[in-house]
Formats: sequence, C-alpha cells, structure tokens
Amino acid sequence: MNRKIQGFIGLIGVVFIGIVVGCKEKKAKGELPMVSMPIEINKDSIVDKQKVVQELSISPYEALEALSDTTFVNLADYSEDFVFDMRYATENNFLKAKVYDCAECYTRVKTAKALLLANEDLMKKGFKIKFFDCYRPHDVQFKMWAIVPNPQYVANPVRGSIHNKGGAVDITLVTLEGEELDMGTDFDFFGKRAYHDNLDLPPTVLNNRLLLKQTMEKYGFWSIRTEWWHYNLASGSNDEIANFKWECP
Repeated sequence: MNRKIQGFIGLIGVVFIGIVVGCKEKKAKGELPMVSMPIEINKDSIVDKQKVVQELSISPYEALEALSDTTFVNLADYSEDFVFDMRYATENNFLKAKVYDCAECYTRVKTAKALLLANEDLMKKGFKIKFFDCYRPHDVQFKMWAIVPNPQYVANPVRGSIHNKGGAVDITLVTLEGEELDMGTDFDFFGKRAYHDNLDLPPTVLNNRLLLKQTMEKYGFWSIRTEWWHYNLASGSNDEIANFKWECP
C-alpha cells in the first residue's frame, strides 16, 4: 500500500470518529428521527470530498478501493460522467411531494464501484447513466409510506428497501450529450408498459431497455419485473438499513 492511500485511510479514520461522536451527541439530544421500529445509524464513515482524491493524485476508483465496501459515498464526487435528476428532491414524482431536503446521490462503495464500471462500459457505446434515486434514508421511507401506504408502490418501511441499504438505484440512459433514451414510459410509471416482460413495445424501446438491463446485470445488478428503471446490487441486500442524512448546502 503506497503512502498516498495510507494517508487517505488515515483521513477516513478521522472522519469516522467525528461522525460517530456527532451521532452519539445527536442521539443523546433526541435529534435523530423517531420511527416505529428500531433502526441503526450506519457505523461506516461518509466520504464525499473529491478534493481529497485530487490532492492525493489517485483515481476515483483507487480512492474507493481504499474504503470499506459498506462505506457511503457521494457518486458525484467520484465521477463527472453521471447525470442526475433526483426526483424525490422535487415534487415531480408519483408522490407529488418533496421528501428529500436536497438532491444528492449516495450509495455504498461496492455499489459505486459497480456503477463506475457499468458507466465506463456504456460510454464506450455512446451512452451514460442518469439517476432518479439512490440511497434513501430510512426515515424518508416512512415519509413515503405515510403518503402512499401501498406495498405495490412503496416498500413497507418496517421491512425496508434496498434503497435504504445503499444498494439500489433508479436509473435510465442518456446520450453523451444528455438526451434521454426512449424507455417507453417515464420514471415511476406504474403499469404494464413499464414491465420488463412486456414485449408489446416499439423495437427502439425494447433495445434501449435491453442495453440497460444487460449492462447492469454484467456488473452485478438485478432488476425487478415491474420497473424498467430499478436495479439492485446483488450483494447489497444483506447490508444494514441506514438512516444518515447528508448535509445540504
């Protein structure tokens, strides 16, 4: 291990200690959200300082390699090649409500690494990934359930979602110029037209969905039948539900 990576790991330790202390203080003051079942604050550090990577002169992937797979990171800090349209930080979603204080896309390190590889593959073909949703704090899951308490549309927060574990993303594809590919429906369209096994769609739509699906599966993700946009990292389902919130500007 070279000195740069050792220095990076040391910095992570400092960040981790600060976060743990901060969480304990907030818990003691009753500032952490109250929910109807016990939840655990994720014990890993949250690393979102791209300038640290730049100062160490290592690639984003090398920086991720120096972290625990279960650490949360902000994707925007590790690649400028992603596109973001975080719908739940707006009212432009099926809930018709803003449930995030501000728009950020966090995932676990292992999810981020798989997404970087998938996006690199797609960019060679002229496309890149656009995100609608990423990690979702557990108390946001409760907010969504309060608005739409139907497991057909929102995962019951008692059980939780892989979104709450940092292992799920809602995505589509865009061209390198940012133009969305036609996937047949908008994000969060709940109907048969959004199903993966619905082949009664134009060839262009089917090909676009197939490109996304095959690429994501190649890098360890699996899809769900009813939502062409939703992908879970196979190794993410066993992680703990988390409830940290990122700081807003």
